Amino acid sequence: MNDPRKQNPNIVFILSDDQGAWALGCAGNKEIRTPHLDGLAGSGIRFANFFCVSPVCSPARASILTGRIPSAHGVHDWIRSGNVDYESLPTSLKQSNVLSSEKKPIEYLQGQLAYTELLADHGYVCGLSGKWHLGDSIRPQKGFSHWFTLARGGCDYYKPDTVRNGRVAFEDHYITNLISDDALVFLEEQRSTDAPFYLGVHYTAPHSPWEREQHPSEIYDSYEACAFESVPDMPAHPWLAATAPRGEGKLRKELLQGYYAAVTAMDQGIGRILDKLKAMGVRDNTLVIFSSDNGMNMGHHGIWGKGNGTFPQNMFDTSVKVPMIISHPAAIPGGRVCEELLSHYDVFPTLLDYLDIPCPAVDSLPGRSFASVLQGLPDPQRESNHRPVVVFDEYGPVRMIRTTEWKYVHRYPYGPHELYHLADDPDEERNLVEEPLYADTCRRLKAQLTDWFVQYTDPTLDGTHEAVSGFGQLNLAGPGGRGNEAFVQTELSKRRR
Repeated sequence: MNDPRKQNPNIVFILSDDQGAWALGCAGNKEIRTPHLDGLAGSGIRFANFFCVSPVCSPARASILTGRIPSAHGVHDWIRSGNVDYESLPTSLKQSNVLSSEKKPIEYLQGQLAYTELLADHGYVCGLSGKWHLGDSIRPQKGFSHWFTLARGGCDYYKPDTVRNGRVAFEDHYITNLISDDALVFLEEQRSTDAPFYLGVHYTAPHSPWEREQHPSEIYDSYEACAFESVPDMPAHPWLAATAPRGEGKLRKELLQGYYAAVTAMDQGIGRILDKLKAMGVRDNTLVIFSSDNGMNMGHHGIWGKGNGTFPQNMFDTSVKVPMIISHPAAIPGGRVCEELLSHYDVFPTLLDYLDIPCPAVDSLPGRSFASVLQGLPDPQRESNHRPVVVFDEYGPVRMIRTTEWKYVHRYPYGPHELYHLADDPDEERNLVEEPLYADTCRRLKAQLTDWFVQYTDPTLDGTHEAVSGFGQLNLAGPGGRGNEAFVQTELSKRRR
């Protein structure tokens, strides 16, 4: 039998926005409804311990595409400016004030190789339906020829600012449905070609806003009787960011209803895409990947947000752990759950390995292929100890090392730092960093953390030297950039008043 990977499988990469690994039915959440994603997991492999590279959208997405960490590609925070040319916008968009932070487009990943460029070079037709949020939203980039996206990152669900054919406009439709509709248009266009395709379906769901009027009433109301016992109800975290909501009392239920409704509406769109692949007769030979850019706290630890839901930024598992499901019926045995610790920086080498496409400068990348895991084969790298059971994260000056047993968080330059013994404290409730008994553990993990980042950081783009606070990136990182500093200092001064 021929190796199905030799047959140039199609690829559909579905990426949600701010979806915690806990927000899936197949992951054990009995209250949220995700039947199509649950079915996708049943047809493939679900990863129970998969991590983002940075717990905020833009740097996380840049790391998926490039296989590099933020301190190597230079996107350190969500992109606040550089998405569009403000002066060329229609008057209606200028008057709305939603793009008031914009000046000129910035291609934040210029000069950084994305795996989609390599796919395009090897004959794949690449399409994007949904969120980009990596700068210069008007112009197709990184090998994509089909380009439907958003002007910014987030948007109003029922009046989103979208980009079609190089033009920015408000649309009077539910953005989740618009993204699904455009994905179906792209798939239909592929019927007339023999070329394999790559489709990125990048939903904004379940990112805020979560108010009732932001989501279909029939889905929002269907969660009216939900007790939301799947989410802890805790006092507000002392570091809760000023921009984060406080989900207390009646507001807690309203926010959770909107969040769960956003996930279920997205799941319905995913069902339509999977049905389309079946109708086209290509589902068996289509590699379908589902993940989220970062995790999310919806009351976990008393936080309503992700890494920048607190200041200083946090690295709780609920912020950094993401759902990951991969299905390819022609090649991947279904119905499995993988417990191995893996990261989004592993996606770049894994995809290229799976497709037998040479991976440039593979030794300079932090990730390693887990293609053998997908096929249920022995992992030679793991067996030869070339794959340590360790994952790393960063968010500006905040860095994390996590093993199956321990998590250490270091905040440059002054802390506070954290140490959790995950084997005994999986909910990260007891910080051991100041306890003398664990001083050697802290030193060991800190040394390992430092060595790893020295190996994979571009010194000119080092996040510990950037003014990253979670309030958004305004310019390129590195010398001559550093466009965040004035904004950061302004925001911090407001906090001190």
